[in-house]
Amino acid sequence: MDFSYQHAQSQRVLRQRNLLGIAALVLAGIVALLLLMSATRSREIVLQPVLGSPVTLSTTGVSREYLELITRDTAVLTLNRTPSSLDYWMKSVLAIVSPKSQGKIKADLLKIVDEQRGSSMSQYFTLEGMEIDPKALQSTVTGKLNTVIGQKIVSSEQRTFVYDWEYAGMTLKLVGFSMVQPKARPGAMM
Repeated sequence: MDFSYQHAQSQRVLRQRNLLGIAALVLAGIVALLLLMSATRSREIVLQPVLGSPVTLSTTGVSREYLELITRDTAVLTLNRTPSSLDYWMKSVLAIVSPKSQGKIKADLLKIVDEQRGSSMSQYFTLEGMEIDPKALQSTVTGKLNTVIGQKIVSSEQRTFVYDWEYAGMTLKLVGFSMVQPKARPGAMM
């Protein structure tokens, strides 16, 4: 009698162990399926609107509206500076730069800071036009670049600047920016 009771107990424990193993396998399968679905699913973030319509980010790429907003703010940030704001200016520009471009851009910014520190020269940019290419992740801004020494505007020139971007992990980062050299007009003296 003791043997049959012990055998029944063993069978009950064996059944519980088997059910627990099956439940663990089913749960592991569900977790793996959920991880696979979350990794391949397109994600989207709705940003606070600063224009008349909401702006969204997606894993599929950068929207034209978002690239335009970022370019506008970046142009204002990179092209407007005064001697008293140089440290903040450089820190803010570097905050939006891609890690792979940090060294080169920081070296270029340090040259500007060294040249401008201690002077009374300021610069501001008046944006007049913008071209956006979300596929190539490039934007071009055109406007007047004004240079002020003291309180006098010493130059006001039409300039075009190109901004190159990279988009990875739903983050847009600056990889480079430069001024487009104006084309020489035919018949103009150099």
